[in-house]
Amino acid sequence: MLPLLLASSSPYRRELLSRLRLPFVCASPDVDESRLPDENANDLVRRLAILKARALAAVYPGHLIIGSDQVAVLGEQILGKPHSFDKACEQLLAASGTSVTFLTGLALLNSHSGECQVDVVPFTVQMRELDLPRIERYLHAEQPYDCAGSFKAEGLGVSLFQSTHGADATSLVGLPLIRLVDMLLKEGVQVP
Repeated sequence: MLPLLLASSSPYRRELLSRLRLPFVCASPDVDESRLPDENANDLVRRLAILKARALAAVYPGHLIIGSDQVAVLGEQILGKPHSFDKACEQLLAASGTSVTFLTGLALLNSHSGECQVDVVPFTVQMRELDLPRIERYLHAEQPYDCAGSFKAEGLGVSLFQSTHGADATSLVGLPLIRLVDMLLKEGVQVP
């Protein structure tokens, strides 16, 4: 089996990948994550997942490199990471009572053969009606400023949900394990 590399510095993705009980290392790819002009959300996460995996291929030859990227989409608007309390309030107020779709791009690059499997996995969250005091309590409690959509689904953020819809709940956190296992099996990696 080729060694496994997670092309990410995300502690959330690292925790998810560790669930598969496979040995892996992590490295942070240096890529420009800016959206291209007229690029839709699906194309953006697909491109960035591939870019992240390929960015480390020369340094890690003979590895299976996992690249992943995620955006939250509200209507036609892409919600990035808020990075601040005020921006997070704005995002959660806009999402109140609506559906937010998370698109997670996933790439598995075999840096030895150059073959790259790519997919985009959607997951939708129906948000509860949220008022400003509830949003502020949540943000003070969890401070999800590094999370697309301004909440941590694996934490207290689940209290903001009315329902969820999708084939792979792990995609909501940023690494769709069900789809990744499909890709790993195709590369001959036995899980478990």
